[in-house]
Amino acid sequence: MSKYAAFGTFLRKQPAGHVPMSFSKIEEIIGGRLPRSARYSAWWSNNPSNNVMTKVWLGAGFRSEQVDIPERKVVFRRLEEKGTSEANPYATSALRSGNFHPLFGAMKGLIRVAPGVDLTEPADPDWGKAYD
Repeated sequence: MSKYAAFGTFLRKQPAGHVPMSFSKIEEIIGGRLPRSARYSAWWSNNPSNNVMTKVWLGAGFRSEQVDIPERKVVFRRLEEKGTSEANPYATSALRSGNFHPLFGAMKGLIRVAPGVDLTEPADPDWGKAYD
C-alpha cells in the first residue's frame, strides 16, 4: 500500500463531483507531509507519469484543478464516466474492481524509505556535469 492510498480511498468515498481541499487536510489524510516538490504547480498536474500521488487521484476517478500554491489549496473534480471525452485513462478495470494480478504487492515491505527523504529530489546534484 502506497503512502497515498488513504487519499485515494478518501476521494472514492466523496459523493460530490468536486472536492476542494487544503494541503494540510491532504497531509492529515495521508498521515505525513507532502513532498517539497508539491510547492510547484507542475506537481499537481494530471499527467499519470508525474508522481505517485497523481496516479492515486486519477485512479480514484478525479483530476486536480484550481491549484493555489500560495493559499495551499486544490480542487479535485470527478472525471466523466468511461466512454466520454474525459474518461479516466489510469483507472483500469483491475483498479476499480480490486482484482489484481497475483504478483501485485509481492515486494511490499522490502523497501523502506527513511523519514524525511524526498524521493523527488535529485540523488546527485552534480550528475551530468562534465568531468575533467
